[in-house]
Amino acid sequence: MDSSPTVLVTGGAGYVGSHTVVELLKNSCTVVVIDNLVNSCKGSGTLPVCLQRVQDITGKPVIFYNVDLLDSKALGSVFEKHKIDLVLHFAALKAVGESCQIPLSYYRNNVVGSIVLLETMKQYNVYKLVYSSSATVYGTPQYLPFTEAHPTGQGCTNPYGKTKYFVEEIIQDLVASDKKWSAVALRYFNPVGAHESGRIGEAPQGVPNNLMPYIAQVAVGERKDLKVYGSDYDTPDGTGVRDYIHITDLAEGHVKAIWRLMKQSEPRWQAYNLGTGQGHSVLEVIHAFEEVCGRKIPYEICPRRPGDIASSYADPSLAKKELNWEAKKSLSDMCRDMWRWQSQNPHGFEEEKQ
Repeated sequence: MDSSPTVLVTGGAGYVGSHTVVELLKNSCTVVVIDNLVNSCKGSGTLPVCLQRVQDITGKPVIFYNVDLLDSKALGSVFEKHKIDLVLHFAALKAVGESCQIPLSYYRNNVVGSIVLLETMKQYNVYKLVYSSSATVYGTPQYLPFTEAHPTGQGCTNPYGKTKYFVEEIIQDLVASDKKWSAVALRYFNPVGAHESGRIGEAPQGVPNNLMPYIAQVAVGERKDLKVYGSDYDTPDGTGVRDYIHITDLAEGHVKAIWRLMKQSEPRWQAYNLGTGQGHSVLEVIHAFEEVCGRKIPYEICPRRPGDIASSYADPSLAKKELNWEAKKSLSDMCRDMWRWQSQNPHGFEEEKQ
């Protein structure tokens, strides 16, 4: 990156956020992180454990504030202290199943929190935004692979996906209303894996909601067996098919999006799929992980979960064309890096939580 922007990263102590902070620091950005630590290990120092490890990996400092987006006064104080060039917005509750149980919490945190952020950005004349969106905005597929032109919102099957869709719509309306604004929405498919160092990775609080960390916890002996939700989908082996993308590939996509926003003013709004373009079933992922860790993963077939769809995978060609980005790492790479992280940190970041 030619210039060295100061980037505010909301939710930067989370799984995707922390890996992206590594890539930002590698590309000479100044990084200011805010996070309310609702899904992160606080640690005993001034930084959350994961961000301390990010500093160890990169040898560069991370500026951190324990701030909730819903606290507009505290958020404003961060903008007062730093000349922010661009915001990378990750902060959100993110579990599909949980969102069906506590939808109001998801709408308040994800939608209202985003509005407070956008209002604060406007107040401090910061008009460039990269939004962490999701393939869930597409809902039930009208066709596969998903392209960015696929309708969004109409078939969203869960409140989490709806919050991502609503915030995309809010950002588009804002961009249309004022030419100062420009924004990119990155629609993730299924981020998995960990940093190759094994120092940072996915460390969900409680029972994992996503497949790969659940498999890893079973492999390391933290959990007895894996629950496979649904074996009667219209897929090759009956289990759900998803487009899994290595977390480092995903993080690099954010750097490319920032470069585009800093260098170019058009288009002022664009969404991009970040995925590999290839789907893998739950059973395929289990068997790939078994090969890497050398252990059997016991699993139990359970009924489908509400809000899940049979298959979801990306057409990532627009990101390749316009961002010069494409995923490089294989399913084996994803499993290998996830296993390194989990085997070195069987309890996530908890050992350092004194």
